[in-house]
Amino acid sequence: MNGKAAPRTEGDLSTRARLERGRGALGPALELIHTGRAPTRAVLTAELGVTRATAGAVAAELEALGLIRIDARPSAPAGSQGRPSHGLSIADDGPVTLAAQVHSDGFRAALVGLGGRIVATAPGCETIDADPAQVLGSVIDAGAQLLRETGRRCVGAGLAVPSAVAEPDGTALNPLHLAWPAGSQVRQIFADCVRDAGITGPAFAANDVNLAALAEHRHGAGRGARDLLCVATGHRGVGGALVLDGRLHTGSSGLALEVGHLTVNPEGRPCHCGSRGCLDVETDPLAFLTAAGREPGPEGLLQQARELLSDGGGDPAVRSAAEELIDRLGLGLAGLVNILNPDRIILGGLHRALLEADPERLRAVVADRSLWGRSGGVPILACTLDHNSLVGAAELAWQPVLDDPLGALG
Repeated sequence: MNGKAAPRTEGDLSTRARLERGRGALGPALELIHTGRAPTRAVLTAELGVTRATAGAVAAELEALGLIRIDARPSAPAGSQGRPSHGLSIADDGPVTLAAQVHSDGFRAALVGLGGRIVATAPGCETIDADPAQVLGSVIDAGAQLLRETGRRCVGAGLAVPSAVAEPDGTALNPLHLAWPAGSQVRQIFADCVRDAGITGPAFAANDVNLAALAEHRHGAGRGARDLLCVATGHRGVGGALVLDGRLHTGSSGLALEVGHLTVNPEGRPCHCGSRGCLDVETDPLAFLTAAGREPGPEGLLQQARELLSDGGGDPAVRSAAEELIDRLGLGLAGLVNILNPDRIILGGLHRALLEADPERLRAVVADRSLWGRSGGVPILACTLDHNSLVGAAELAWQPVLDDPLGALG
């Protein structure tokens, strides 16, 4: 024995190369399973462009990490031939992320697993304090309680807020509907609350409509779209988001697609931005209630507006208010279509309810007012996920795991 290491053989090098290649495929493989695009090992093999053996090893590693389950004996579909491929699904008892959403009518905390599945939720108070640290501390307390009750491992936390969130510092530039100070360091405050609660993993924060678009693109009405435009009104105001080639387009500093301040009625209501007739104040729940001659009640504005639209179809004032909002929303969408040329539009919140109330009217306004609409139209669909901003907040926290499962969890 001379103490020298044995030289590496060609077989050792090829084995090492396969292992490295397999690790590099873990993230892409998990994302395919997470978004429902690889339900079987055969599909995973084809999507990754690897050998069957490598795909099997990758799936086995993800299962060992507790992220997915492999069904080695799936039933074959009726009429199919040959041996069915192993089934791949999200592990029911796998880790979760803590997702939180704050809006003008309250907050909600949830635990969200891979696949966008909400495991548990905890609604919060209906009054939002003017101190963001107070509110976010309460949100995290609710989330920590859910983690204790379920015993789940948490890999990170995400927060959705009704404000543009500037990059890279994570400040909420215009949280007007929350009465928080402009420039509040929401990401840092949230991260501090997460750490103080003893919750491990990174913490993130972003605009609620951006996160709704991300969730819908991965798990809902936007799945398969290349250039997806999302416009939504929640409890107050209007937001927009754009997903390009699977990635949120946030602009140079996180402030892209502030569509709420498009003018759709030059003689309209004063807007908090200093202009008049913005989409923000012409097509949100308060605008609908006001146009219908209704006073806001004690419950949330979005809930009131939805119920009035659903139950008040026989009331001429309600019908007229709906048509007015649809026309102004359509005008705003047409302008966005001319600028962005998306291949799909999805609508959330009250805008979703307006689309469902009179889809032909809205689509006709967009087609008539947009250049691209006259050349075939743009599909306009309703968002399909419940609590899509919460699911999107979870997507932020899942991203490091999707990028490198072994590095994040191993």
